[in-house]
Amino acid sequence: MAISPLLPVADALERVLASAPSLLGVETLPLAQCAGRTLAHDLAARRTQPPFPSSAMDGYAVRSADIATAPATLDIIGVSAAGHSFAGSVGAGQAVRIFTGAPVPEGADAVIIQEDTRVEGERIVCLQGEPVGRNIRKAGLDFAAGDILLPRGRRLGPPELALAAAMNHGTLDVARRPRVALLATGDELVAPGENPGPDQIVASNTYAVMAYAQAAGAETIDLGIAGDTYAALEDRIRAARAARADILVTLGGASVGDHDLVQTALAREGMELGFWKIAMRPGKPLMHGRMGDMRILGLPGNPVSAIVCGVLFLAPLIRALCGETDAGRDRTEAAILGVDLKANDNRQDYLRAALAPGGEGLPVATPFGRQDSSMLRVLAQSECLVIRPPFAPEAKKGDPVRIVRL
Repeated sequence: MAISPLLPVADALERVLASAPSLLGVETLPLAQCAGRTLAHDLAARRTQPPFPSSAMDGYAVRSADIATAPATLDIIGVSAAGHSFAGSVGAGQAVRIFTGAPVPEGADAVIIQEDTRVEGERIVCLQGEPVGRNIRKAGLDFAAGDILLPRGRRLGPPELALAAAMNHGTLDVARRPRVALLATGDELVAPGENPGPDQIVASNTYAVMAYAQAAGAETIDLGIAGDTYAALEDRIRAARAARADILVTLGGASVGDHDLVQTALAREGMELGFWKIAMRPGKPLMHGRMGDMRILGLPGNPVSAIVCGVLFLAPLIRALCGETDAGRDRTEAAILGVDLKANDNRQDYLRAALAPGGEGLPVATPFGRQDSSMLRVLAQSECLVIRPPFAPEAKKGDPVRIVRL
């Protein structure tokens, strides 16, 4: 089958996501270990919250009719505190001291806050009236038993974990983390901390792409650096398969030079190529394929190209493998352009840019003057990528643009 030499970015992402099943597998974990994980099934409440009418304030539980005409004097007959409810009921002319979160006693239909009362021994003087229901949280105000509150595919952050706990779940069924193996390639690379030769550079791409993969929800496997020989590459590819990687990410060697052996090595190991080369800058030589159950993403060797492709393609693929139902949603935002830009060519540009507050509620995105894909310093100073569609006309300072936050 003929492969388009320059695939549009949107089509490339669609194909990458299409290679992901809805779920890799399910693990049952204690709630305390579920931060950052993705729910495998819909989660229903096991209890009603609050389970009883409770006080929203510190004060006194009263009958609204008794304090309709203020000031009104009532007898204090007991106390209701959180975890220690008042066992009796409130009758005419009576009040119960109550604290926030405590059950409202039978007979009471309002809570008057303590600031609106005056204590006189065993009695209180209510200085104003309160309508029925004032300062009382009804049973089930938050949710009722059986309500589905967290859907399958939801990433679990702090609010979701608190809600799951309140729903009385001590364990959760979550998606298995995808295993992502990363392989840097090239005779020119040495590991950080080593002494590069006169024609070598320090490998940096692995660490940024690995961090993005982990943030997206993956377990990562560092396969190290493979030199520019088929034997070295094929050995590391087999190591990825032995580690049961769900995704193999290669870094570098995906272009067309005499020393770019990665695609051929993958093909020799059984890769079925999906696409190669997309209409974007940086990141044109992106490669995607399958090797059995292992997905392949071949990222370019230039650092910025590799990182931008990691943001745009690897992170959504990981989220899809985690079972997130919105893995492919549009994550771009509106912004205002901070400088004039020339017309664009046939590739979609992702310009590294700084962000500043804008006067109309939208941030101002100002691309840096140097956009070379080897410049990590500029990328580290960038807060977003300004998107320039193919054949976009000249743009002026103040024009609307779309951005992807870094």
